[in-house]
Amino acid sequence: MRRRSLALLAGLLLTGALASAPASAADGAGDQGFTIKDPRVTESSGLAASHLHPGIYWTHNDSGDGPYIYAVDSATGKTVARITLKGVGTPRDVEAISIGPGNQIYVGDIGDNLDGSWPYVWIYKLPEPKKLVDQTVRATQYVVKYANGARNAESLVVHPRTGRVYIIDKKEDGGHLYEGPATLSASGTNIFRPVATVDLWATDAAFSPDGRQLTVRGYFGGIYYDWNGGAIKRAGRLDVPLQKQGESVTYSPDGTRLMYGSEGVDSPVQAEDVPGGSGKQSAGNGSSASGDDGGGPVSGGVKFGALAVGAVVLGLFGIRRLRRPSARRH
Repeated sequence: MRRRSLALLAGLLLTGALASAPASAADGAGDQGFTIKDPRVTESSGLAASHLHPGIYWTHNDSGDGPYIYAVDSATGKTVARITLKGVGTPRDVEAISIGPGNQIYVGDIGDNLDGSWPYVWIYKLPEPKKLVDQTVRATQYVVKYANGARNAESLVVHPRTGRVYIIDKKEDGGHLYEGPATLSASGTNIFRPVATVDLWATDAAFSPDGRQLTVRGYFGGIYYDWNGGAIKRAGRLDVPLQKQGESVTYSPDGTRLMYGSEGVDSPVQAEDVPGGSGKQSAGNGSSASGDDGGGPVSGGVKFGALAVGAVVLGLFGIRRLRRPSARRH
């Protein structure tokens, strides 16, 4: 009877620990892949995992849609909020989205299909909304030029620790990583300078949550780099899924999976394991340096708590088993 009571207590404790977190945070079901089901999103061209809302991924259309970004619930594939950007001009060719420190969303209006037809491009920055409802949010618009002339680009990333913004241009025979100023200026022109070569026809890129890895994808493949303080070092190739038009990539919030997106109606977002697990975050969602994380996935803590409870219970069982033979000998 005592063993049965102890087992029952263990089950109740484990059940309580696992039930204390929302399902989307506890099981990470959306991080196994999902389909974007919003009929308004026909050219999903960028992807970023939310910092504030577990299971939510931000995306946007390519061109011709307007100043909108969409919050997609990866558990259902449905849009739970459309955000209208206020205080910016008419977007021309939005190609990328990234989230930096302080839960700031950066949107890259950086496309230039004629590879030099625009003398400048734009970046928009806005705070990630704390509530997921359709709303209008004021954004800051930044003017961007390249040190060596206009070019096409589809990849914009923000380092999760420093907040510095980088762009990778799109060249069929490989491009360059461009570094922006330490702090973007809303009143002047921001010059981005080439700092490293990238061996890929890049359609998107992403930083791991810990900032140690840079992933770059193309239509038919991908490469991941050790960030190495900005002096990127090629670490290996990525197992990129074959998609109709592979346009986006982001890390899952815990940094263990890469989420690959594609354009089109009902476009799929497919998940692949991060090579070597090196993108797994060690502290926060890349915005912990700001101290304004606002919450995030708790599955790691829940699993740890459940394992701890299990270890205690198993220890109690072990002690009882050790004591029982001793009682028989006497």
